[in-house]
Amino acid sequence: MKYLFALGHPAHFHLFKNVIDELILKNNKVDIVISDKDVLKDLLNRYNMDYSIIAEKAIKNTKAEKIKRYLSSIFKLKELIFNLKPDLLIGCLGQISYMTFLKKIPSLFFAEDDFRVTWMQGLLVYPFIESIITPIVTETSVFSYKQTVYKGYHELAYLHPNRFKPNSDIVKKVISLGSPFFIIRFAKLTAYHDVGIKGINTEIAQRIIDTLKPYGNIWITSERELEPQFEQYRININTLDIHHFLSFANLYIGDSQTMAAEAGVLGTPFVRFNDFVGKLGYLNELENEYKLGYGFRTNQTEEMMAKIKELLLTHNLKQEWQKRRQKMLSDKIDVTAFMVWFVENYPDSAKMMKENPDCQLRFRPAD
Repeated sequence: MKYLFALGHPAHFHLFKNVIDELILKNNKVDIVISDKDVLKDLLNRYNMDYSIIAEKAIKNTKAEKIKRYLSSIFKLKELIFNLKPDLLIGCLGQISYMTFLKKIPSLFFAEDDFRVTWMQGLLVYPFIESIITPIVTETSVFSYKQTVYKGYHELAYLHPNRFKPNSDIVKKVISLGSPFFIIRFAKLTAYHDVGIKGINTEIAQRIIDTLKPYGNIWITSERELEPQFEQYRININTLDIHHFLSFANLYIGDSQTMAAEAGVLGTPFVRFNDFVGKLGYLNELENEYKLGYGFRTNQTEEMMAKIKELLLTHNLKQEWQKRRQKMLSDKIDVTAFMVWFVENYPDSAKMMKENPDCQLRFRPAD
């Protein structure tokens, strides 16, 4: 079979990397196209994956430039597909949906955010995509008839214990594990669905740092440009290694959705601060059902600071979070194993899931 994967964010690389590896090992042909963002190219290069670029990294974030870039990427993808002739399109880029419409090639769109947050993408993409595959807590509104749901999160495709083992030796090359350390993440918040969304500003970042300082070392990873006073905390590591550091961190604080979820599934307490709080089903579940983290909107600064102080003073914090993590893992499946099965057996797999959703439980590790 010939598969084409379409990626548009570093998280998409992590989501699909194990699936791609397994499909290639089974002698399938796999091609990758990307819309460049943040460290996506760096991740692919370090992982030695070949790819084609259908949209370069955005220089301007004006509405006109975004529309121009998007339309141009559709035509580039169409040209690539004419030459590659894939049997199935897979990914998180909406552009693949139009290839289903224009070229009659089936497409699988893997989503995690709820329709109410990414409604514009939903309206532009979901009418043309063939199947939408999401965590069970993700809502797709009127397009639920195209939806297949599974018991997991995107982050469990690459951070499930079957797929990822934290390596302390990698961390020790940069950080001493003899002292607590904290990771802070600043997202850019410039996507279309980020309009009107705020996160951690300079003043709040300084307050967080001042609060953490007496308790351990601070490391910052940032998608946006850092203010000069924060450069001393920047962590310079191989981009492929961030999850090892996140796993051994005592606390994660940031305005990134993805890294908050990654911290949660690794058993690292997270505090996220932005105006998406309460709007995303998968993070609501991690916070409210499994108690793996806490979300605060930008009008709740004092509540967030109080929670950070409380966590810093909590005895055996990481041990408690590992117990909570195990509860979450006992309810979820090995998402990569599910994805490989779903892709290889599509469209029969989609029909099977509709008729018997519990068939996915074969991908839940035995107790």
